[in-house]
Amino acid sequence: MKKYLISGGGTGGHIFPAVSIANELRRQDPNCEILFVGAEGRMEMERVPAAGYNIVGLKVEGLDRKNIFRNVKVVWNLLRSMAKVRGIIKEFQPDVAVGVGGYASGAALKVAQQMGIPIVLQEQNSFAGVTNKMLAKGAEKICVAYTGMERFFPAEKIILTGNPVRQNLLAKIDKQEAYEYFGLNPDKPTLMVMGGSLGARTINQAMIAGLERLRASGIQVIWQTGKLYYEMIKSDLSDRSDLSDIKILDFLSRMDYAYAVADLVVSRAGASSISELSLLGKPSILVPSPNVAEDHQTHNARALSDKGAAILVRDVEAVDTMVDTALATIASKEKLQSLSDNVLKLAYPNSAEKIVNEILKLGNKE
Repeated sequence: MKKYLISGGGTGGHIFPAVSIANELRRQDPNCEILFVGAEGRMEMERVPAAGYNIVGLKVEGLDRKNIFRNVKVVWNLLRSMAKVRGIIKEFQPDVAVGVGGYASGAALKVAQQMGIPIVLQEQNSFAGVTNKMLAKGAEKICVAYTGMERFFPAEKIILTGNPVRQNLLAKIDKQEAYEYFGLNPDKPTLMVMGGSLGARTINQAMIAGLERLRASGIQVIWQTGKLYYEMIKSDLSDRSDLSDIKILDFLSRMDYAYAVADLVVSRAGASSISELSLLGKPSILVPSPNVAEDHQTHNARALSDKGAAILVRDVEAVDTMVDTALATIASKEKLQSLSDNVLKLAYPNSAEKIVNEILKLGNKE
């Protein structure tokens, strides 16, 4: 029986690909054993067990660049976590270790390297993360989602696979059922606005600033505020009349339905979102988050906008321009079709299968 250790997390952008890889490993090798290693207190500690996998948590976090004295504790916790991983690997004895980025991935995969376990890295973004750059030299294979990644990694190790997405999003959907689920009219154009599970402050502010123009436009909107902002926004809008065409939700539990009815999507530019939009051929306006390492979301968005596959709206300009850009775009069938055609060209189907094929090759080496 083969055993696989998968490590990483912190955000959905790391967790969704990790779970997709695990699902595909289990599909191709039903008898395999999979163990996740994540960071204590981060979302993987809930999402991974919910997906049916065991996970062990490490007490790891990023360096504090504002308070350097606090880093003594950060480094101490890192060393303790690496010692813990050593024990985990001795007990579990994985055939291959897979890293998808994030704090836990750095500690777990570094120890795996030191202990002679072959490792595979999966880099979601067009601008490589610090953890994967640090681990690249000792990796057997590095699976990437964008061309030109030899800027960061040894060219001979790179395999262009794309990013795995949540498998349920690719299933065939009954659109009429999806419209009914949200209480929407199939004859009206639908704008979908999302900022991740927690929400995006700027996107929400832009929506509030453009609310009257949205109401007057004759379109309908699915607006995912995120859990952090939902109650505040509902309270602020409680005195507004006739918001029947604007469905305000804290979380989209049926993303498959939301994508099915959306004519245009406004989103942050995280790797998972971009991969989903590409595979589904969805026209989009991308508003990159400025609060991410090395501004990687802007690099992700430009990889699409430079090819006419998405529209890029900078975060600092979103409150003033996002809604007007969305209304102008959704009113043009030609523009929507062009964005859809171009983004489909950038899609990489069967990403999880391609990544797992590389993992299995390593695992099956004698």
